[in-house]
Amino acid sequence: MLVIELAAGLVLLVVGGDFLVRGAVEFAIRLRVSPLLIGLTVVGFGTSMPELATSLAAAFAGAPGIAIGNVVGSNTANILLILGIAALLAPIPVSRAAFLRDGTVVALSAVACLAVILVGSLERVSGLALVAMLAGYIVFAASGERVAAKGAEAADAQEPTTPRGMPTWAALAFALGGIAAMILGAHFLVQGAIELARIAGVSDTVIGVTIVAIGTSLPELVTSVMAAIRKSPDIAFGNVVGSNIYNVLGILGVTAVVHPIPVPDEIIAFDIWVMLAATAALTAAAITGWRITRREGVALLAAYAAYIWITATG
Repeated sequence: MLVIELAAGLVLLVVGGDFLVRGAVEFAIRLRVSPLLIGLTVVGFGTSMPELATSLAAAFAGAPGIAIGNVVGSNTANILLILGIAALLAPIPVSRAAFLRDGTVVALSAVACLAVILVGSLERVSGLALVAMLAGYIVFAASGERVAAKGAEAADAQEPTTPRGMPTWAALAFALGGIAAMILGAHFLVQGAIELARIAGVSDTVIGVTIVAIGTSLPELVTSVMAAIRKSPDIAFGNVVGSNIYNVLGILGVTAVVHPIPVPDEIIAFDIWVMLAATAALTAAAITGWRITRREGVALLAAYAAYIWITATG
């Protein structure tokens, strides 16, 4: 029953996230919203909705280890696991100009996450500060892209995910149905994870930074792997960078605003530092030749395997 509950939660999160993105993108296009803003807002938030739904559900269920561990663990998995797999499939080129902007925001968001976590609790004030940083990033990125006239490229990048010929009512139904599926999926996943932690005799933080984090990162994993297979590895890189920014500034920020929670000691002592180290590794791999090679992909995967082993056996 426990396995079924966990599996059902993960499936509902992934399917719900896909439905939300498909419906929301089509609905935004019909409202004549620019493709760039769709990418930065609708798609960015949409692919991060599984993490948001899970963290909020965990916060209200009194499981801060899952709520915060989900974000910290997802960011670590995005870099070490997902980017590692993508680089192993195909070397990933890195745009110098884009990385100087987005990579800087990733680094700043990681430092902001550290500052918030070291306080010992997620409070509404810190949550509002994180959300404000996200809003500033979206405005800055949109302005920069508009000046550089990259709207056409953004439109091309989003075109494969845009449903064709979907009526407005259907687009809205997709979006609302996706949200409903993710809320239900988050409930199943969190309750199953709490029960699994109890049975295994480990803290909910361990479950949060491993099983839950990987599960809620499945949309990013599928997107990055498919991008690498389809010879578009740059999309895989942008997917990971964007997701990490949204996870900290959006997911952690909104969770703190809606339901302030304490930070588990395990995250303060270990997991947040691993996330920072992973972010530093991402920066180092990106700027050395502006390309993430297969060898670097193997190193990222090895680091993630070591992290999981230490977490599971510690």
